[in-house]
Amino acid sequence: MNVHIRWMIRRDMPEVLSIEQSSFEFPWSEEDFIRCLRQRNCIGMVAEYDERVVGFMIYELHKDQLHVLNFSVRPDVRRRHIGEQMVNKLVSKLSQQRRNKILLEIRETNLAAQLFFRNLGFKATSVLRDYYDDTVEDAYVMQFRFMSEAEKQFEPVNRIARRLAG
Repeated sequence: MNVHIRWMIRRDMPEVLSIEQSSFEFPWSEEDFIRCLRQRNCIGMVAEYDERVVGFMIYELHKDQLHVLNFSVRPDVRRRHIGEQMVNKLVSKLSQQRRNKILLEIRETNLAAQLFFRNLGFKATSVLRDYYDDTVEDAYVMQFRFMSEAEKQFEPVNRIARRLAG
């Protein structure tokens, strides 16, 4: 399912809120989205298919990284590579010279998201204890690091190769 990924605009908000509410136990409110998007370094993107918003991502631009704050795909169209296309769009913004990694936090109970991001090359780097305001749940920090073609050549492809390389 190929989607068009574009900047989020005001009239996307009802569809974005609908996806948010159907995806999370503790969803962001419209005020949360607006407060975030009013910040200079905060970017909203949507994935559009057949003139409908089917996914969104909110991220912050920092000096050396992109920080994903919120990310979701409409439940009825998941597992159709929409999320992957959105992540690939973010990865295409990375470079060796400037922003060279993507960071995000995932609830410890959100196994689907952990596996999704791991399958796209993200690695869990740390645990943030009691991270969320709404629960005592921990968060896993996951990171994707930009690699040049030369670096990719020497990156181990599986656990056995990593063990031999390390």
